[in-house]
Order: sequence, then C-alpha cells, then structure tokens
Amino acid sequence: MEATDTALLLLRLVVGVTLISHGVNHWLGGGKIAGTGRWFESLGLRNGVFQAWMSVVTEIGAGVLLILGLLTPLACAAVVGVMLVAGLLAHRPNGFFVFKEGYEYVLVLAVTAVALAMLGPGRASIDHAADIVVDGWAGGAAAAGLGALATAGLLAVFYRPAPAHAEKVA
Repeated sequence: MEATDTALLLLRLVVGVTLISHGVNHWLGGGKIAGTGRWFESLGLRNGVFQAWMSVVTEIGAGVLLILGLLTPLACAAVVGVMLVAGLLAHRPNGFFVFKEGYEYVLVLAVTAVALAMLGPGRASIDHAADIVVDGWAGGAAAAGLGALATAGLLAVFYRPAPAHAEKVA
C-alpha cells in the first residue's frame, strides 16, 4: 500500500473512531440520551431527545462508514453537518480556542472531512473495491454542500432559542 493510501486510511480511522466515540458518549455517557436531549434543548433545539438520538445515529453511522471507506463523501457530509451544528450552537459564542470551549476542534474535524472527501478514501476502502469513488471537487462539494444543507435544514426546522429577556429599567 502506498503512503497516500495509508495516510487516507489513518485519517478515516481516526475521524471515524472519534465520531463513534462522540456518538456513544451522547448515548451512554453522563446523562445518557435524556441528558444529551436536555443539553440540546438548552442550546435552542426543540425535541431534545429526538435530536440526541439523531446525533447518536449520525455520529456512529458516519464513523462506521468512514472506517469502512464506504460512501465516503456522504459520511464526510455527516461529519460536516454535525460539526457545523456543534460549532454554531455550542462553541461559536466561546471564541476560537478549544480550551475555552471554542470552535477550534469542530472546525478541524469539519475541514478534515471536506479534505478527505476531496482526496477520496484511498485503496483500502470499500468505495475503491466497488469502484464508487467520488473525489476531487465533486467529493469536496458533496461533503461541504450536503453538510451545510443538512445543518440549514435542521436549524430551520428545530432551532427555536429562548427569547432574550429584556432588561428592566428602574
């Protein structure tokens, strides 16, 4: 296997395992689904438990697809969508740096996913074996475009932040 194929496999494995771990944590960690749902609701998303399950399914599903190298641009689009929602709702107000709960981490994962979609999954993938590789500008556009579209759709349907309380004037 060439160095490029090995590098692509490493990227798919690391991002895939990271997404699966994140999904499992939303499902079984801390407050489990109910706690994740309450957290999503605190971010302004309606139907928090539904959002929690959709996050779990998307993160675990995208992670598995990345590890397998199957439908790679769609898996990358899922990563972009999840990271965009997280970046916009949970991390953007905190600035850039991850140590301040900023969007640095989610930005790196989203851009890595777009780059991976552009480069393709490599030879050590089901996509390559089945000759269904979509890479280059088409792969990158699919990952970025579908991820952004999914984010916009989710926010349009489910984002309803609590109204800001007007300050009382004495």
